[in-house]
Amino acid sequence: KTLLAKAVANQTSATFLRVVGSELIQKYLGDGPKLVRELFRLAEEHAPSIVFIDEIDAVGTKRYESNCGGEREIQRTMLEMLNQLDGFDSRGDVKVIMATNRIETLDPALIRPGRIDRKIEFPLPDEKTKRRIFGIHTSKMTLAENVNLEEYVQSKDELSGADIKAICTEAGLLALRERRMKVTDEDFKKAKENSVFNHFRSVIALTTVNFLN
Repeated sequence: KTLLAKAVANQTSATFLRVVGSELIQKYLGDGPKLVRELFRLAEEHAPSIVFIDEIDAVGTKRYESNCGGEREIQRTMLEMLNQLDGFDSRGDVKVIMATNRIETLDPALIRPGRIDRKIEFPLPDEKTKRRIFGIHTSKMTLAENVNLEEYVQSKDELSGADIKAICTEAGLLALRERRMKVTDEDFKKAKENSVFNHFRSVIALTTVNFLN
């Protein structure tokens, strides 16, 4: 999703401004909405521009009554986001692209027509696409004879393009740490385990933070 957003900016010769939703969640009262205003002000100054907000679900989840200060600050940040989106007509050449893996959690007010006009789903890659992605990220690697990428291509694990890139990169680093010129199948297996572990660790960390808030 990020690569496609960058490609759009490149093809249109627009300034590309990327921010991750979690970066808009600040410790002090009012800092989140202030960052949103600064982001759109910067985009307007450098128009034509594209504002890409990744992981928008960090600040754009459905609103509910909460006595927690952290949750209220997140909701204030989203309200400022809605305010900026509603001021679109006067902004001219400023366009917004948002990305999320959890669209069902987003507040309906954020994704209604007039604010976000078009929704595009990017499903996980099929076997043919996974094969091509593995080929791209291993093209400059020296693979040992025991490496069978088809095993990973045909696995039932839900791997995104970013996951495949992470696995290939980690496998290469494992070989480098042991001063080997060839990447083995064992490297790929360990890399895949590490990738899955890191994914679940980030999910657990996010859940813990939400619970504490």
